[in-house]
Parts: sequence; C-alpha cells; structure tokens
Amino acid sequence: MNYEGVLTKMQTENGSPIQYYLIFENDFLNVNQLLNKTVAINFLRYQCLNCKLEKKIYRQGFCYDCFFEIPQAAAWIINPELSQAHLDIEDRDLEYEKKVQLQPHIVYLANSSSVKVGVTRKTQIPTRWIDQGAHEAIEIVEVPNRYLAGITEKALKEHVSDKTNWRTMLKNEIEDEDLVAWRDKLKQYIPQEAIEYYLENNAETNLHFPVLSYPKKPKSLNLTKTPFYQGVLKGIKGQYLIFEDNTVFNVRSNEGNVVSISVK
Repeated sequence: MNYEGVLTKMQTENGSPIQYYLIFENDFLNVNQLLNKTVAINFLRYQCLNCKLEKKIYRQGFCYDCFFEIPQAAAWIINPELSQAHLDIEDRDLEYEKKVQLQPHIVYLANSSSVKVGVTRKTQIPTRWIDQGAHEAIEIVEVPNRYLAGITEKALKEHVSDKTNWRTMLKNEIEDEDLVAWRDKLKQYIPQEAIEYYLENNAETNLHFPVLSYPKKPKSLNLTKTPFYQGVLKGIKGQYLIFEDNTVFNVRSNEGNVVSISVK
C-alpha cells in the first residue's frame, strides 16, 4: 500500500481506542490499521498549507510569508488573551477573527504528563485533549468568547502548568489525578469577568490511545534531517506515531511536508 500527500494533523474519532486518520487530497488512511506493520515515510518536498507553493515551512505548516500575514497564524491563536474581536478591533482579518473568537470557548485541565491548563473552542472537545495525548481531562469554564478564555487561562497559569512534557507523555510515565479536586481548588483564581461561567458539576473524561508498547527513550524523527525512515508502528498517542525502535514522529509538527508512506 502506498499513499502520497501533504501532511496535516491526524483527524481523530473518540472511541476505545481512539481512531486516527491521515487525510490526503485524494485518499485517507486509518492509521490504527498499521499497528505492528512496517511503515516507511519518505520526505518529498514542502507545500505551504495556505499558498500551496513549494516553499520551506516556517511554522504551523505555513511558509514564512504566510505565517506573518494570515489570520490563522496570528498571535492570539497561541495567546488567546490577545483576542480583540469582541471589541470590534481587527488584528489581521476582522471577519475571520469574529468567526473564530466570538464563539463558546472552554478552559480545561488535562493530564498528559502532569496536570496542565489549556484553552480551546467548544467544538474542539475532546479533539484538543486527544491531540495533546491526555488520558484524562475536565472542563473548568465555558465562556462566550476567546478573550475571556485567554484571561482565565493566564490567571490559572500562575498556579498550574500550561505545558506538556512530550517525553513523559509518550513514555506513559503518568499518574491519575483527581481533576475534580484540581478544578475546585483553582476556582478561587478565576478572574471576576469569567467566574459566572464556572462549571460546577461536570465529571472528568477518560481517553484511551491505541498503543501496543511505549518507548523507553523516545527520539524524535525530523524529516528534514532524515528524509527517509522505516520502522514497525507500535502506537499512536497525541499527534505522535510511536515505532518499535523508540523513534517517535510528530505528525502535527511536520504539517506542510509532502511525503509518501508505504506499508508492508
């Protein structure tokens, strides 16, 4: 079996286990079906996800020019407290910013390597948790726009991490946490503007990843340095493919790379 196309982050369906799909222009691949099979990945060229030109990828699947021009890569994506569409203030494209920012957002706690706080649009639950490799998560507040979610996350970051240790997550060196207790403990730090949106009675969500064995010392595959790799697939967690020889491949950080994938 051979597949070819530009990499974008794997699409997912929550289940036991989670189902993963690589979507290409003319084809798709259920990655779960490749477990215990030899998979070869061959880097062919770059293709910016926005302009579609063969230009070196700078960040987030975009070339340098697109990254600094398009609204999909603006600062408020990473730092939601910078959102200003609720004030009718344009950053790069007000119509796009209103569409994305002025919709329900969730501030959540997720446990992938340790407890962390994060923000996502409500429509991205539980996808966001899956992409981070969280085995458990809980919502804290549901607010009507991205700005309120951003200032809430910023306040909570003073008391809980906002980062995932990818090595710990992939090695599965994790402990179950009482996220309800964490949520209740952090309530006191929610800003006054957002406290009315606090979620009091929701339970935590548990997620199950398709992993046969975890790497003891994960080493990351960089396609620009190693344009061809072949190995036996042993698991999928977060946006990572986990191989038998401890190699791990972050699909999301390789967005915009055109590859061919063959399966034996």
